[in-house]
Amino acid sequence: MSVAAADPKHNVQAVRQNFYDKISKHDLAPLWEVLRNVVTKEPKSKASPKVWKFDEIKKYILEAGGLISPEEAERRVLILENPTLRGQSRCTNTLFAGVQLIMPGEVAEAHKHVSSAIRFVLDGEGAYTAVEGEKANMSRGDFILTPNWAPHDHGNPSNKPMLWLDVLDMPTINHFETSFMEHFEEKAQNTNREDGDSLERFGSGVLPDGQTVDTFRHKSPVINYTYARTRPICERLMNTGDVDPRHGARVRYSNPVTGGHVMSTMGAWLAMFPKGFKGKDYQSTDGMIFVCVEGHGKTMVDDKTLEWGPNDVFVVPPWKRYHHVCPEQSVLFSISDRPAQEALGIWREKH
Repeated sequence: MSVAAADPKHNVQAVRQNFYDKISKHDLAPLWEVLRNVVTKEPKSKASPKVWKFDEIKKYILEAGGLISPEEAERRVLILENPTLRGQSRCTNTLFAGVQLIMPGEVAEAHKHVSSAIRFVLDGEGAYTAVEGEKANMSRGDFILTPNWAPHDHGNPSNKPMLWLDVLDMPTINHFETSFMEHFEEKAQNTNREDGDSLERFGSGVLPDGQTVDTFRHKSPVINYTYARTRPICERLMNTGDVDPRHGARVRYSNPVTGGHVMSTMGAWLAMFPKGFKGKDYQSTDGMIFVCVEGHGKTMVDDKTLEWGPNDVFVVPPWKRYHHVCPEQSVLFSISDRPAQEALGIWREKH
């Protein structure tokens, strides 16, 4: 008597496997064999918590400055690769992050793409990003938008290197297979609007007569949210006791026309934490990329400790429990895909 005949369970498994092999030839597969992995009880992120130290990033990106020109690279960027998503150009499952370098006298030529992008300035002074005809001067802590399909270029007329964090929704765009990109004949676009023009036009409680709101339903019209303007608001909140036990004295960068997030796919925040802050546990379905702007501290992510200081970048994957500890007054910038999740009705938080 064969083993299969003596063991009915083994026989059933063999018969099923033969069936699976047969249907596989026709590009078919049984859902019941994988259902528990594709419909999970709770989110199971493939990303890992990670902190990138700015001193290391700066050393290597400056070395890259002598290895490749902006013309060759198009954008001289070191990707912040999540250690468990290597080779995928992802910091979280939905967001790309990298640090870009523009050396003195260099120009990163004009182009446009479907992926939306933000710049958060880490180091340097005097460079600019030109977006849709507005030349935005860049200073440390500034949060600059490059919306979907907006022509943009970068330049550095100063005498020092300029470094900033790029965050793009490229993984999301590529998931939908909707990536487009175009270059321009001109190396730099004509800038007929001065620095701060978009803020004065759209962030002053008025709108240009005849301007329709629909134009800015999916993107903020403001190009540069300067740190000099945003930080004092956080400080005012902290001084009046408006400190969230999890997020500190936090403000959300908003679209002044709609009151919503600055973009449909990415939302950003700036938070100040008082000396001695020890946050309560928090978790949400949006993976969060943080930048330390001021101070020192640590973030506990499940059983892992991420220690951070000025210009360090760290990531907390989706649905990981975390809290911040700040032995001194600190400021953190953060960005995630929360607007996209909210639009789809899938965003959740737990505290």
